[in-house]
Amino acid sequence: MVTTAQPTPGLIAVTGSTGQLGGRVARRLAAAGVAQRLVVREPARAPRLPAATVARASFGEHDAAREALAGAATVLMISAAETPDRVAQHTTFIDAAAAAGVEHLVYISFYGAAPDCTFTLGRDHAATERHLQGSGLRYTVLRDNLYADFLPALVGPDGVIRGPAGDGRVAAVAQDDIADAAVAVLRDPPRHAGATYSLTGPEAPTLHDVAALLAETTGRPITYRPETVAEAYASRAVYGAPGWQVDAWVSTYTAIAAGELAAVTDDVPALTGRPATSFAELLRRGGPAYSAE
Repeated sequence: MVTTAQPTPGLIAVTGSTGQLGGRVARRLAAAGVAQRLVVREPARAPRLPAATVARASFGEHDAAREALAGAATVLMISAAETPDRVAQHTTFIDAAAAAGVEHLVYISFYGAAPDCTFTLGRDHAATERHLQGSGLRYTVLRDNLYADFLPALVGPDGVIRGPAGDGRVAAVAQDDIADAAVAVLRDPPRHAGATYSLTGPEAPTLHDVAALLAETTGRPITYRPETVAEAYASRAVYGAPGWQVDAWVSTYTAIAAGELAAVTDDVPALTGRPATSFAELLRRGGPAYSAE
């Protein structure tokens, strides 16, 4: 039988430490000497960090998640991989956190999450936020814009970004900025209880601008070619992905076209105490790591 443990003051449970964002957060906490428990599906893949223990659980396993979270005062919940049952996984994990006696849950959501937002996966985040608000847990929501780090992956083998984004703008945010913001919240959760932050870069370029910056950085000819929605579905049909996944891919661009990802906020500097990272600066720092190759 799983029992509820009294939270250990200062102990933070971190999900997603085997991934890009969670790994960044875990490494920052370790560097600061913060005690943490890394909750992962595959313990062998968890990073080995000072003052960190490892517990195995997945979001959809209530009992395993409850046991893994027992004793943690604060939890960083990085959203699950994109699947049709992601909302069910999220709600199961939130319920497990409440049952484990967790005091505060920090959820990584999506910018502009709403039941009717254009980006289809943003609706999953809205449903998760609603469940979190009714869970009885103290919480903080970090709504991330598109990851600036992954914009180079939009470039096709022929050096062209294709999608129905029109001339819309996207205030994409660097993952390092998100990690720094998350750590600031995790280290002082009472200060951020009930808050929702929208994390963006310092500007909102068009995809034409993104292509030009990538071309300048890589020395390759890179352009953006707008598609119609019909063309976007047709061009992605060759991958054989399920319909919900193709909807998500296409709606990433249509959300940009609709202006839903364009507004720049001051939440990154407010949380981190420094300016947000521009896409140009991210490319300068990353060099070949951010190549469109």
